[in-house]
Amino acid sequence: MRPLPYASAFVVALSLPVLALTAAAPAAADGSDSTFSFQDDRITESSGLAASRKHPGIYWTHNDQDEPRVFAVDSRTGETVATVTLKGVGKPRDMEAVSVGPDGRVYVGDIGDNLNGTWPHVWIYAFPEPAELRDTTVKATQYTVVYEDGARDAEALMVHPRTGRVYIASKSQDGSGLYEAPKTLSPSGKNVFRRIADDLPWVTDGAFSPDGTRLVLRTYLSARGYEWKPEGRLGGDDRVKAPIQRQSEGVSYTLDGSALMFGSEGQGAEVERVTVKDAGKGARSGGGSSKGGGTASGDSADGSDGDGAVDLTTAALVGAGALGLLLVLKRLFRRN
Repeated sequence: MRPLPYASAFVVALSLPVLALTAAAPAAADGSDSTFSFQDDRITESSGLAASRKHPGIYWTHNDQDEPRVFAVDSRTGETVATVTLKGVGKPRDMEAVSVGPDGRVYVGDIGDNLNGTWPHVWIYAFPEPAELRDTTVKATQYTVVYEDGARDAEALMVHPRTGRVYIASKSQDGSGLYEAPKTLSPSGKNVFRRIADDLPWVTDGAFSPDGTRLVLRTYLSARGYEWKPEGRLGGDDRVKAPIQRQSEGVSYTLDGSALMFGSEGQGAEVERVTVKDAGKGARSGGGSSKGGGTASGDSADGSDGDGAVDLTTAALVGAGALGLLLVLKRLFRRN
């Protein structure tokens, strides 16, 4: 994924004071997955994150523009314990998301489109989650995906943990949409994804809660949680407290649903654990707010609360980030 230059500079500027003012998160006291950093030098652009169903504490990730491969990473050490290479698929263009379905398969979304509409179709690759974690090559199934309203950029693919239905959230500054796959994906022909929700934030990844009652969508600067109705539609939404990272690209619930794991791009990038309790109402399973679906009235498009209730820490970080951004821009102007 290649962010817009100004957006990238803004996120980096915001990240600097956060790194200076906050300490590393402690290990989880309840014994579940804790904050970790990728130790594998090959993982330089972690663009998706998904908790393994077969192997507690293991997370699947991948680079965006890479070979057809995914990495299994141990959250206790940050070490890669298996590299799975996919055969039977074409050359990936821009892999942006990964999710594990109730059918025991890992789904990889080759759905990115940096030029927002260049590709007439995109792909999803699916392979059985291996019972043993070791370097291996597996045969994957390739699905061709088109959108009913035309090509678009996307970075979030989510498989519902109960129904197994696949969803994609597009990425647009003008309002992202949520798309629903056919009930069953077909490896032959085209799978048409229908738009079922509008006015979502600028989505970089998403994840369903393990019980299937919540959908969390993250952006570069924040995240939003939605009630997931039994009929497969969005309900009420609330803010989710997400860490500010260098380039916010991944999110996953832990296997037990007790926390959210937030990932970022970059070599040695950190995956930060935030308990569901600390993440706020938007991350908690069971019940939603009284607000309607989509971006709630009075809330900003990036998922932050729009009621002006900003705490002193947030204000300080934003101020420091703005100062850092001004310094960056000043240096650029000097160079020019």
